[in-house]
Amino acid sequence: MGLTLAEKIISRKIGRDPSPGEIVVLPIDAAMAHDGTAPLMIKSFEDMGAKRVWDKKKAIFVIDHISPSSNEGTSALHKMMRDFAKKHGITLYDVGEGICHQILPEKGYVFPGGVVVGADSHTCTHGAFAAFATGIGSTDMAAVFASGRLWFKVPESLKVNVTGKLKRNVTSKDAVIYAIGEVGADGATYKAVEFTGNTVKGMTMDSRMTMTNMAIEMGGKTGLIASDSTTKEFLKGRIDVPFIELSGDKDARYSDVLEVDATSLEPQLSCPHQVDNVKPVSEFEGKPVDQVFIGSCTNGRLEDLRIAAKILKGKRVKARTIVMPASREVMLDALREGVIEELVKAGCAVGVPGCGPCVGGHHGVPSQGEIVISTTNRNFKGRMGCADADIYLASPLTAAHSALNGMFTVPEGD
Repeated sequence: MGLTLAEKIISRKIGRDPSPGEIVVLPIDAAMAHDGTAPLMIKSFEDMGAKRVWDKKKAIFVIDHISPSSNEGTSALHKMMRDFAKKHGITLYDVGEGICHQILPEKGYVFPGGVVVGADSHTCTHGAFAAFATGIGSTDMAAVFASGRLWFKVPESLKVNVTGKLKRNVTSKDAVIYAIGEVGADGATYKAVEFTGNTVKGMTMDSRMTMTNMAIEMGGKTGLIASDSTTKEFLKGRIDVPFIELSGDKDARYSDVLEVDATSLEPQLSCPHQVDNVKPVSEFEGKPVDQVFIGSCTNGRLEDLRIAAKILKGKRVKARTIVMPASREVMLDALREGVIEELVKAGCAVGVPGCGPCVGGHHGVPSQGEIVISTTNRNFKGRMGCADADIYLASPLTAAHSALNGMFTVPEGD
């Protein structure tokens, strides 16, 4: 019997074929905590009597959730992180560097066959690079910072096989939202969600990261995509380990398989207040929108900003629109290409690279009763800072067209 992609990565670490449900201890290749989780991790690290970080080159802090700080209390937490990083010699990516899940692959911490843990549930994003990547708690992260190892239960794998050509107005975000609607919010609990098929293989790395980012929204332990020439091109010059191609075996055993016909997909929405409450955009066309957010670890990459700029070029938004690049690198590329200029001219408020409105800490908290279209990954009640706002998750294509018209709009094929 062959191995799934998750099993194959684990087998390379333990030197034998693993079995689903088995407990294994794996060495960690990269460990990350951000300003929402690092303070508790630091306290736990100190409480357990740890004296040093196991490998200062593999331990990373990122200040991205409330960045820049919005109050004195948050500033104190940021200072705690800076002091710890300085004391232990680890790398800290400070205000303006961007979102942790974008920074790690950009800076070469992520590679095929690697094991990545982050004190954030959307660490599964890095599975787009054929790495076993998953979110863990702050106390577990303290143990990783001290030891460089962590136990895992070998997950079963759910295959999401996407085949056919996407329509011009449908993106990877629509495909993954559709899959979540089919699987359900807990349908893949503690499973590795392996995205396969010729549609996925033809996607850019930006689009693949959107798919794996949202694996957690169906309960997944991680999201995974095989590494190939597209992966290699993105990582070129970024990683200092040999590149390898990894994929699940054809005769691997999966707990279930979801077949998605890309040719029949239309633009999708996750409707309030659950990500798996999925309906086509066409059912809401013409409904007014108060705020649009384009950004986050799901859709704040260069590809996403390009889409928005192309739609809005020479025009003016009719709903207030906030755009936040996922990283400094993304912002610089968007500046060089004139993307940022077009967005600003169109009336968008372009902010500092970071999480921004997604977590509701600051930057774009909606008011009671307002309707928001967001390219983020969660729309739970209060997610963006207001319990009485309605958040709809959509692709950057749908978001940009809706911003332009001030109402839900089925995007054209741009």
